[in-house]
Amino acid sequence: MSKSTIKAVYARQVYTRRGHPGVEALVVTESGAQGVAMCTSGVSIGSHEVPFQFDDTGKFGGKGVMNAVENVNKVIAPAIIGMDASRQAAVDNAMLTLMPDAKLKLGGNAVAAVSAAVLKAGAAALDIPLYQHIGGAGAMYLPVPAIGAISGSDRYGGGITTPGGKPSVEMVLFGFDTFSEASYAGWELSELWRKTAKQKFNLNAGAVDTVNVPAGCVKDDEELWDLLAKTIIQAGYEGKVGIQIDVATDTYHNKSDDLYYGIFSDKPKTKADLFEYYKHIVKTYPVVILEDPFNEDDYETTAELTKAIDIQITGDDLFTTNPERVAYGISKGAATTVLLKVNQVGSITEALDMIAYAYNFGYSVMPCSSRGEGPELADYCVGINAGSVRGCAIGDTGNRFLAIEAELGNRAKFWGPKGLKGKRFQGR
Repeated sequence: MSKSTIKAVYARQVYTRRGHPGVEALVVTESGAQGVAMCTSGVSIGSHEVPFQFDDTGKFGGKGVMNAVENVNKVIAPAIIGMDASRQAAVDNAMLTLMPDAKLKLGGNAVAAVSAAVLKAGAAALDIPLYQHIGGAGAMYLPVPAIGAISGSDRYGGGITTPGGKPSVEMVLFGFDTFSEASYAGWELSELWRKTAKQKFNLNAGAVDTVNVPAGCVKDDEELWDLLAKTIIQAGYEGKVGIQIDVATDTYHNKSDDLYYGIFSDKPKTKADLFEYYKHIVKTYPVVILEDPFNEDDYETTAELTKAIDIQITGDDLFTTNPERVAYGISKGAATTVLLKVNQVGSITEALDMIAYAYNFGYSVMPCSSRGEGPELADYCVGINAGSVRGCAIGDTGNRFLAIEAELGNRAKFWGPKGLKGKRFQGR
C-alpha cells in the first residue's frame, strides 16, 4: 500500500457563492494527504452539459444535492477506496464504469467533485504542486487574465430564459511582460472603472465586482463600451487591454420567430443582424474575445464568423468541454478556443483528453472558475499552459497565480498577446 492509496472518501452538501448548494468531496490517502473539491451548477447552463443530480424535496428551490452526496458516500467511495490517487485516469475510469450511464445516474456533480478531489489528493500525497501534478516539468506558462466590468441581464428586457447577467463584459489584460504586471493593471483599471461608471451612469459595484446595469440606464451597450474604451485609454493601457464579451446568445433567442430579444439593445435582431453587428463592434471597439456569439448548436455560423473576424472566439455552450462536440466544431472550423469547465463533461481525465485533442488541432483552451473550482483554477491553467483565463487577475485566484509565478521564478512565462487565439494575435 503506497502513501497515495485512497483511504477515505466523503462528501457533503455545502453552500456556494452561487446561492444554491454544491457537492464538496474530501479524499484522504494513507499518508494523510487530503484533496477537497467542490462542484456547483452555473447560472447559465448549456443543454449539452452532463446532467447534475438534484433533489426532488423542494428544498433549496429544487437545487439541493443530497442525492448526489449520497451517491458519493454510498456508491463511489466503496469503488475507489484502495485505489492510487496519483493514477487519475484509473480512478476516473472506475467511477465512469460503475454502471451503465454512470455519470447520468450518479450525477455529474458527484463525479466531478470526487474527480477533482482525487487530483488534489494525488498531488498532496506526492508532495508536489497541483500544477506540476497536472502538467509535469513543462507547466510554466501563466495565462492572460481579465477583470470584470459589466453585467446585468435585464438591461433591455431580460432575455427569453435566465441569462445569468449576460452579456457580461471583462477587460482582458494581454499586453504585459509578466502576470504580476497584468494583475496590477487589472486592479488599477477596476478602481478607475468603478469610479468612472459611478460618475457617468450612477452605477455601483462592490470592491472587485462588475458594474451591474439596470433597465433604462443606457439605450444600448455601445454607450457602455464607449466609456470602457475611454477608461482603458485614460489608464494608459491602450493596445494592452481589450474587451471580452460573453454573449450567451441562446438565452435571448425566441424559437417561435427566430429573433433575439434584449441583447445589446431593446431592438429585436435576426441572426444576420448579429453577424454584421459583431463585425461592426470588432472594428469599432477594442474587442479581443467573443464568447458564444451564436446558438449552442450553430457551428456553421460560428465558423463563418471565425473566418470573418480576426479575434478569439470562445465556445462555452457550443462545446461544453465535451470531446465529441469539440471534435465536431473543429471539423467545421467553429471558434478558436474551448472554454474549460470540468463539470460540464464530468471527470478530470475526460477534460484532459479534450484539451489534448483541442491543442492537437491548433485550438486554445480557456479555463473558467464559474463552477466552484476556487483558487486551484490557477493550477489548472498553469498545468495545461492555458493561453487565457476568464477573470482571475485579482482576488483569491489572482493570489494563487502570483504565488505560482513566484514559485516558478525565472522559469515562469507569461503568454502576453500570443495567449489569445486569433489571426490578430498570430496564434499560440
